[in-house]
Amino acid sequence: MGKNARILVVDDDENIRKVLITILEDEGYNVESAETAQKAIKMTERETYNVALIDIRLPDMEGIELLTKMKDTTPKMRKIIITGYPTLQNAVEAVNKGADAYIMKPFNMDRVLATIKEQLEKQKEELKYSQEKVAEFIETRVRELEMEKQVSK
Repeated sequence: MGKNARILVVDDDENIRKVLITILEDEGYNVESAETAQKAIKMTERETYNVALIDIRLPDMEGIELLTKMKDTTPKMRKIIITGYPTLQNAVEAVNKGADAYIMKPFNMDRVLATIKEQLEKQKEELKYSQEKVAEFIETRVRELEMEKQVSK
């Protein structure tokens, strides 16, 4: 999942989108962007993204509201709120609505890249855990079916 991860940048500021896209692509990520919440929603319905960087203030919807409207892709898309208006209330609300991380503007790009990497690692762990659970379920079900087969003989 690492460097080939797909990232969606949702910010109405064209300069911020361009800077993030350039830096993230230089790091080896596949990056797309949306300037509105509605466009981001449509994009997540059509495409799979590993991470979404979401500005807290968008022209058509608050970024926190967008958290609950974006389609989670499989493996579960990690959502990172970015804001130039940091408040404790915003941070708490973002986490309560499903944000996986919270980054403040102006960006410290090392921090942004570290946060993305950390979120991708968590996503990888969740996927591994899910796969182990499915394998465990299948093994248990096969044993149950074999036992039922023996009982019915």
